[in-house]
Amino acid sequence: MRDHGCSVIAIARDPIALEELKMSCAGNVGHLTTLALDIALPGAAEEVKSLVAGRRVQALVHNAGILLSKPIGQYVREDLYALFAANVFAPLELSQALLDELEGDPLGHIVHVGSMGGYQDSVKFAGLVAYSSSKAALACMAQCMAEELKDRRIRSNCLALGSVDTEMLRAAFPDHRSSITSASMGAYVARFALDGHNLFNGKVLPVASTTP
Repeated sequence: MRDHGCSVIAIARDPIALEELKMSCAGNVGHLTTLALDIALPGAAEEVKSLVAGRRVQALVHNAGILLSKPIGQYVREDLYALFAANVFAPLELSQALLDELEGDPLGHIVHVGSMGGYQDSVKFAGLVAYSSSKAALACMAQCMAEELKDRRIRSNCLALGSVDTEMLRAAFPDHRSSITSASMGAYVARFALDGHNLFNGKVLPVASTTP
């Protein structure tokens, strides 16, 4: 928003973080609307659609996700359901809820923020079987959506991110530090959301200089 001047709806579970984001964007071109919401909860997609209120959505970025790191033998159904609800179910529900708003000219673009952990034949790490599997599902979803929505002029791609300096990375790999900041990666994702559909559709694209 600071660079492209578009109107943005930012959704997160943490209202304090959203308020800090709003303050940091004060005075910028464009308009920011925030919504404190857990998108993994039933009915969340309908709440987002209500907030959009029929306005055109040029890009939908699925960036929300949770990490679950456990060795095989310790997983329980409740943990797996929560993980897949956030990382897989919610992106599908939100996408289908906003299809009418995404359809139009210029082309609508759905961007799924995945992980190199879910990228086929990339290096894998112990303790992340459920997380990486959820990101693999997200990547496949992006490709399936691209095929199913092409006649509605909606494109869909997945960015498989490598290591970025975030709380999630530090939780998964406490001894690793990435030189890629969350701000720089966020700017890249924003540019891709607005322009990447001109060159790509149905692609799973590695965006990684390093992996832990």
